[in-house]
Order: sequence, then structure tokens, then C-alpha cells
Amino acid sequence: MSYEMPELITDFVEHVEVERGRSKKTAENYAHYLMRFLDIAGEITGKGYGIQPEHITREVLRKFRLALNRVEDEHGEGLKPITQAYHLIALRGFLKYLAQREIKSLDPSLVELPHVVRQQVTFLHFDEVEAMLKAIDTETESGLRDRAIIELLFSGGLRVSELTKLNRDSINLERREFLVRGKGSKDRPIFISEAAADWVEKYLNARTDTLAPLFLSNSRRTQAVDTSGDYRRLTPRSVERIVQKYAKLAGITKHVSPHTLRHSFATDLLMNGADLRSVQTMLGHADISTTQIYTHVTDQHLKEVHDRFHTETSDAA
Repeated sequence: MSYEMPELITDFVEHVEVERGRSKKTAENYAHYLMRFLDIAGEITGKGYGIQPEHITREVLRKFRLALNRVEDEHGEGLKPITQAYHLIALRGFLKYLAQREIKSLDPSLVELPHVVRQQVTFLHFDEVEAMLKAIDTETESGLRDRAIIELLFSGGLRVSELTKLNRDSINLERREFLVRGKGSKDRPIFISEAAADWVEKYLNARTDTLAPLFLSNSRRTQAVDTSGDYRRLTPRSVERIVQKYAKLAGITKHVSPHTLRHSFATDLLMNGADLRSVQTMLGHADISTTQIYTHVTDQHLKEVHDRFHTETSDAA
């Protein structure tokens, strides 16, 4: 039986988004990676888009990996190892999909993923977060908003996209917990501190509007047609600028973004004894290997245990 590979790829991408609940962006990335595979594999086999699933062999895989290593952009820069790994993850998923449909092709287990060394995360210590908060002038409505934003990011470990989608009725300030819909359209609970809840309440009390978004831009323009208030909803880019502004005012020289505060949230939990599985759940990570980027914290704890309990012998020698 003959197959149209672009159609199979489209079917798989739709399966990833609909059946597996991945985000639209993830599905788009999979489509991009697999169409690159199709271009390269078609050239390797000399069959172009007429290549069939059964033509995907170990040799095609080997040459595809070599080709990925040689791809260059317009600036002459190659693909990062993590990007190459994403191509192979997409290909392995596609091969598994073909196997499920009983379409003969390469065994997915033969697609070995390269070991990728993740960059160490940047996080803020508690005193640095406090310095940022103290740099905010809370005598103004925008200052109250900015204080509430930074308190929420650090207290709840929210992604910036999750934060900007919040509405007034999304968050329960009395119980200090609420649900957000994160990556893969998965809901997870968010718990916030009493201080974070208090600052959000102060900000809302200072507002005179009835618009739905929890955080608004300073723009006062009106939109007669849009009654939802989305025309004034704060954007992720605006939140990024707010965070960077107060990091600079606090004298912090490292690069600080909303995601830095999410890293700081996870790091603070671990440093105070939280287990990795609980942190995984609170961050909304599908795989605990993603959460393990924070193991540098537990490494520091091991050093403290060593210093506290290991007997020094050099003086006795």
C-alpha cells in the first residue's frame, strides 16, 4: 500500500494536539521537525516526498542525524544539541504512531536520543526577591499591580502566560488557592502566600474599573465593542519588562525574567525540604526529569551534611 507522507505527518500532528493534549505550539514544532526530516530523508533516498514509511531505515536515520549536525542558519550557526534532540523526539513519536496504525517502518526504539547537558537555571535568593519588592513604590495603582505580580510569580510558581490569562474571578484570595490551565491544557492547583493574597487584594481595591482581567496595562484607551477588557490585559512581554525594571532597581546584575522567579519558587521549596515529586506537581511538569534541573539545590544540601557530620582527620594525622 502506498502512503502520502505529508498526510501521515499531518495526521500525527493532529493526534499529538487532540488525542495527547499537547499545545498548539508543540504541534506546530512537531510539524516543522518532521517536515525537515521528510525533506532530508527524501533527499537521502532519492524519492523526495514520494518516500514511504518502509524506506525509513537505520541508514536513513544515521544520515538524518548527521545532516542535523550540519544544518546551518543564515548566520552560519548550527542547530543546538537540544534542538537536534527535539527533532529526534518528534521522529520517534511519529514512528510510534505508525506502529500503532500497523504501518511498517523503522522500530521507534532504534531512535536513540542524545544526552543533552541542560544549562544550570538562574534563580534568586530570598533576600534578592525582597530587594526587588522593596524597590516598588506601592503608593500608586501601577506600583500595587507590580508588587502583586512579583508576589504571585514567586509565591505560586506561575508561568508568565498563566499569570496574564488570570481574571479577577480566577483567584480565590480567601482560600489562597486556585487552578490554572498550563501546558497540554492540564489543570493544576496554585497555592499562594498570605502576603501575595494581600497585595492582590490591595491592587484590586485600588482599581475603579469592572474589567475582567486580573492585571491591566496602564493604558486608559477605551474599546466600545470589547466589553471583556482584553484590550487592556497585561501581556507577557509587559510583565517581563516590569520584572526586569525592579531587578535593575534592586541592583541585581544577573538576567532576571518572570521565569527566573518560577525557578526561584522551585528552588526555595527544595531548600526548605520539599520533595521533588511535590515540586514537579506544583510546577506542572509532565516528566520529573524536567524538575531535576533543580538538583543543584540538593547537591548544596549534601555539602552541608558532609561539613556537619564528616569527621576532620587532618589535625589528628
